[in-house]
Amino acid sequence: MATEIFSETFDHPSLDARLSWRCPPSAWSVANSRLTIQPDANTDFWQKTHYGFEADNGHFLFMRQESNLVLSTKVRLFPVHQYDQAGLMVRFSPQCWLKTSVEFEPDGPSRLGVVVTNEGYSDWSTQDFSDLADQLAFRIRREGDDFFVECSHGRERNRSPEVWSQLRVAHLHLPKGAAIECGLYACSPKDKGFRAEFSLLKIKKAT
Repeated sequence: MATEIFSETFDHPSLDARLSWRCPPSAWSVANSRLTIQPDANTDFWQKTHYGFEADNGHFLFMRQESNLVLSTKVRLFPVHQYDQAGLMVRFSPQCWLKTSVEFEPDGPSRLGVVVTNEGYSDWSTQDFSDLADQLAFRIRREGDDFFVECSHGRERNRSPEVWSQLRVAHLHLPKGAAIECGLYACSPKDKGFRAEFSLLKIKKAT
């Protein structure tokens, strides 16, 4: 049974005081039950693998938690450039984190997936995705050092009960009992112009 720790539906003009920004965006606002983020250009989260570069300047809104938890969000994407992305992130350090989102591809299907970073190296699991017109829901469940990542969208989300599809089961190399930062993120690796609208950020304690 999950106990609610935190729930933000962005119904007030300011953010909950328990939330903190890592690399706050130049342009963001809260209005009409939405947190709108317009990521700065050349922002990303990635470490070394294949591409060779290291980026750790994406926009991340989070709170710290030590317990097992279920983290969820709902977001609508208005992408412009390749790799525009927004979703959920859990993070211990620049060398140890996980993110899940859809990364936009202008000339073909976008990529729904998960990036897992351990010991300063990132890997990326993906699947083709073309349903960007709908609001997306992402969910991450922490059980110790293991993380279960799920997504719900379109017709899946409108069914009763809501249907979630598993994207990944991953392990992070965390110190024993480590607290992590958990929350929502957005970034634009190529250029500015992208907009992401979040309508929910929820954290539940899970046994």
